[in-house]
Amino acid sequence: MHKILFFPFLQIPSGHHHVADSIKVQLEQTADIFHCEKIDILSYGYGNLEGLISTIYLHWIHKLPKVYSAIYRLSAVERSKLNKRFRMYEVLFIKLFRNLLQEKKPDLVICTHALPSYMIARLKKLQLWTGKMINVYTDYFINNLWGIEEIDYHFVPSKKIKDQLVEQGISAKRIIITGIPVHPVFNMEKHEIKNDQIYTALISGGNMGAGSMLQLLNRLKPAGQILYNVLCGKNDKLHHHIKSLNNPLIQPIPYISSKEEMNRLYDATDMIITKPGGVTISESLNKKLPIFVYDVLPGQEEQNLNFLKNKGLVHHLSEWTKQENIEEEILTVLRYKKQETMSRINHYLMEIELEDPVSFIIDTLGGGVMDRN
Repeated sequence: MHKILFFPFLQIPSGHHHVADSIKVQLEQTADIFHCEKIDILSYGYGNLEGLISTIYLHWIHKLPKVYSAIYRLSAVERSKLNKRFRMYEVLFIKLFRNLLQEKKPDLVICTHALPSYMIARLKKLQLWTGKMINVYTDYFINNLWGIEEIDYHFVPSKKIKDQLVEQGISAKRIIITGIPVHPVFNMEKHEIKNDQIYTALISGGNMGAGSMLQLLNRLKPAGQILYNVLCGKNDKLHHHIKSLNNPLIQPIPYISSKEEMNRLYDATDMIITKPGGVTISESLNKKLPIFVYDVLPGQEEQNLNFLKNKGLVHHLSEWTKQENIEEEILTVLRYKKQETMSRINHYLMEIELEDPVSFIIDTLGGGVMDRN
């Protein structure tokens, strides 16, 4: 039996959890020789305090976005160096991680968030734990908090990040371009089933709060050329508001738990209008959908958007709050820029060296692979 621990951070539904869950489920479905466990160290060590911290974090992002953005950029993006120390985190967490690893004795640790990666890498550097670990990056940049040197393998989202790690002295053999890993069902070729009479758009990003999406819906003013399907997740307020609009061109979609159903929805749409969260963007790129970004949370999403815009992978609806006709901008991009965008998406997808990280993990645990230099 192979024991694998997954470390996202906080209980907030996020890309860190989606990626961990996707890899975990695939491993468990492959064979019964894998015992996988996902642990949030904050809940593990401090119990109910996690809920309070998550609430404060969300309020900070939504109430003081510019302050959060500035602090995040200063601490997580600028001043990158290999031998950095985050002593406050060490005081809070290093003993918890040491005790947990001694208790669980995992064969492999997979980190989908920077804080656990830093803490476990620190334990390895101090030779207080000698196990194997993989970083799986869930954004299109590397937060300075990630552990780097002590990590056995890095699953990175792009060639740019691989080159960055090589420049920092990490062996290219230990860095694999996987994109941001998504469930294999989203790697299936998108079927062309578009109705030529009307485009279909999928709007995503309302699960963490309805504010900006409600503004977007109120400004869309559909003219009949695009049908908008809105993913509401578990946001009952958003679902109720869309129903109250009573507009046949704006339809709410309740929470979807099935990956297969979500894939069918991607197949039935012509574009996605979303926020630049890593997993949603990665799924959309795999489905080769034109991507329109309408809103950006401070911090990680700002950095993601910078990468995606520089690569020409998304169209930023940057002025939609001032526009009278958002739909016309969307139609212009679809009619005149779609081929150029698709070419850039194909180029990005060709960078990916490993489409199935799970098989790599299985081979790794089977022996031999981790011994590479």
